[in-house]
Amino acid sequence: MAANLRKPQEWAQTFFKSLSRPDELFDLFDPLPGIYLYVKDAESRFVRANQVVCDVVGVATPADLVGHTDFDYFPPAIAAQYVAEDRRVIAADRPLSNQVWLVPGNDGIPHVYLCNKIPLHAADGKVVGIAGVKRPYEHSAGSGSLEGYSRLLKVVAFVTDHYSETIEVADVAAHAGLSVSQLQREFSKHFGITPTNYIREVRVGMARHLLETSDMLASQIALTCGFYDQSHFNHHFKTLTGLTPLEYRQRFRMA
Repeated sequence: MAANLRKPQEWAQTFFKSLSRPDELFDLFDPLPGIYLYVKDAESRFVRANQVVCDVVGVATPADLVGHTDFDYFPPAIAAQYVAEDRRVIAADRPLSNQVWLVPGNDGIPHVYLCNKIPLHAADGKVVGIAGVKRPYEHSAGSGSLEGYSRLLKVVAFVTDHYSETIEVADVAAHAGLSVSQLQREFSKHFGITPTNYIREVRVGMARHLLETSDMLASQIALTCGFYDQSHFNHHFKTLTGLTPLEYRQRFRMA
């Protein structure tokens, strides 16, 4: 009945303004496995996030995130990608829908996620921040048929299982039932990265994990993660993260 007394949009806005803690709505997302939800201001500083985000970045509660940025929790090259995408959404004042991201998990392995972001506006219409959600691709409704991705997800699984071994793109293509050219084309189209670069990202992701959590020497990590030698490892690691393995360990080593 109340909605009939005024314009529905005005009534809805009044309802939300009447809430003492609108951020309580975020509590609904905490039990959902693998769902990232966050709000950032125009400078990409976290204003709120759900517990899944907290677990990924290694803080106890959403309050611990407030005021920090991705640069406080991720290597510079990775954080820069996240923040650059925030900036694009803010500058365009337009939502981003179903962007494919290969997001490193707690185990260091990239997993396939779909990302949606929307600009948030102040009363004067100015964009003052963004809200975003990432969800595992295989659990995403409305993302289109999984059939088109199923072979590529086999590629992701194969690389995850064999990253420490010598992997040729031809072998990966055969595992997925594709020619090399088909694999290159489809993987790049859907994930925005070549299969070769994806293999490299998985290896660097696992190396990051071992640098954070183990006492292994960098030379041991290089071989464990499928790199030819430490020089090869150092080059690719710094290219992807912006840090040398030693710099990374000093900054991100878990206590």
